[in-house]
Amino acid sequence: MPELLKRITINPKQCGGRPCIRGMRIRVSDVLDLFVAGLNAEEILEEMPDLEKDDLKAALAYASRKLNHPVLVA
Repeated sequence: MPELLKRITINPKQCGGRPCIRGMRIRVSDVLDLFVAGLNAEEILEEMPDLEKDDLKAALAYASRKLNHPVLVA
């Protein structure tokens, strides 16, 4: 999974510093929104031809890691 996460880039000067795919102006949230809208991986790749299958996996892996962070209770 660490190799996949290298596909996620964060640049404060691009897309408001939100995580993007390989330095493009395609945000991780854009990919996730397409999955939520009911598109499957093949349809997303057709919709966004600059993406690769591993980019979709990277977006899901990134979201999973962000949701699974430890929460410290004081």
